[in-house]
Amino acid sequence: MGNGADAALAGMRRLHAPDRPGPSWTARGNGQLAAVAGAFTVAQLVLVPPGTGLGWDEAVYVSQVSPQAPAAFFSAPRARGVPLLVAPVAAWSTSTPLLRVYLAVLSGLGLYLALRAWRGLFPARVLAGAGALFATLWVTLFYAPQAMPNYWVAVGALACVGCFLRARADRYGRAALWGVAAGAAVMAWMRPTDAVWVTLPLLVLAAFTRRARLAAVLVAGLAAGAAEWVVEAYVSYGGLGQRLSDASRVQGGLGWNFAVDDQMRSLGGRALCRPCTGPWPEPVLILWWCALPVLAGLGLAVAHRARRTIRTLVPLVCATTAAVPYLFMIGYAAPRFLLPAYALLAIPVADGLFRLAATPGGRWRPVGAALVALALAGHLAVQYAVVDHTVDRTAAARRAWARTAAELHRLGVRPPCLLTGHEAIPIAFYTGCASAQTRGNNANTTEAEILRTTRRIPVAVLSGPAGRPPAYARTWEVRRSGDVRIHLAPHGGPA
Repeated sequence: MGNGADAALAGMRRLHAPDRPGPSWTARGNGQLAAVAGAFTVAQLVLVPPGTGLGWDEAVYVSQVSPQAPAAFFSAPRARGVPLLVAPVAAWSTSTPLLRVYLAVLSGLGLYLALRAWRGLFPARVLAGAGALFATLWVTLFYAPQAMPNYWVAVGALACVGCFLRARADRYGRAALWGVAAGAAVMAWMRPTDAVWVTLPLLVLAAFTRRARLAAVLVAGLAAGAAEWVVEAYVSYGGLGQRLSDASRVQGGLGWNFAVDDQMRSLGGRALCRPCTGPWPEPVLILWWCALPVLAGLGLAVAHRARRTIRTLVPLVCATTAAVPYLFMIGYAAPRFLLPAYALLAIPVADGLFRLAATPGGRWRPVGAALVALALAGHLAVQYAVVDHTVDRTAAARRAWARTAAELHRLGVRPPCLLTGHEAIPIAFYTGCASAQTRGNNANTTEAEILRTTRRIPVAVLSGPAGRPPAYARTWEVRRSGDVRIHLAPHGGPA
């Protein structure tokens, strides 16, 4: 009887003890994760050419630290994480290819570190598979080498949740606690409100299980990352409440907005679907998105049978809360908004796919493995087609901005100068000018101030194909660059 009781107790201890991989498993697992991260970096450089010009939002972020142009207006929802991220390169170089290569390498390293946070929680092959699934999504490949915050929220979320689960399983592991704080800080550094949505289930779980230390570390990480954003709210936006209100207004007013269909419309490669009208993408382009909930449910079922329910359920719940504001609270869509959810879903989905393809003992199921391989091959083909189309379309738009900038230079609009109107923010960055708007989400000046500026430096008003210039610029000289009309202020100001 005594021996039987001892054996039962030993079995219970093994069941509830944290997984601690042996040295050989660790070495093999790290190699697989490094291979996935390295391939991800190479894929970015091949599929998203480093010479692709900066986009609209990128111009805003990079201009905060770049010598190329004056800082663009920084609207309320934005945070200073991306400017700080790109500063090591952008602060001294105006080379876009160099910045892209830097971000591609950094994003590969970020993915590797985020996946490492899950060691011991899932088998190495599941983590490598999850990394590959996330890294081969077109939206991940397209945005990881860009000066944008969403990818970094995603890897921060992945690292934070993984370290949270490790810290929860091992009360005495300090490394995991540091990982929780770092992951939370990265998310809040990039997008404070996203960080709150991702970590909400973690805070609830920590409170429910009375893990005060873990909750305190998580809150400390969020506070450290969001501190600058909060301070800036009081310095430049009239207080935290006002900044949150302004951020809501910029995003069209947060509230009940069913945007699931908008997100599906954007899956064909639309960077911003606002307003989200027009035809839906081909069904083959959205099939993977519709399959995600099913595969996530399969992963949860597999985890339950393998007695790792909590470590699968937690990322699923965090992915859900991360997606809620972008599926049900804003009236438009951008595929990059859901990157944190995709990163967190990748591990349960990979776990489920491996179970379809192999037995619990690791032996391949011939039929299941063949079907999974076929489905993944089709999935990769779809992702490649979308990223290729998206890169071509966005590169063409950015070349048009560069041509307009060159035409402005030819017309004598050179730094110091000011642009306003249609697409003024990115074109001003390409030209080296300041940008200003009198209305809309980026309003930061008045017509009177623009007219006063014409007495000091070159000023141009840009109007699109269907737009009209403001009344004060309708008598100015007009030139064209593609579809853009350039209204040049008279030298020395209006008569």
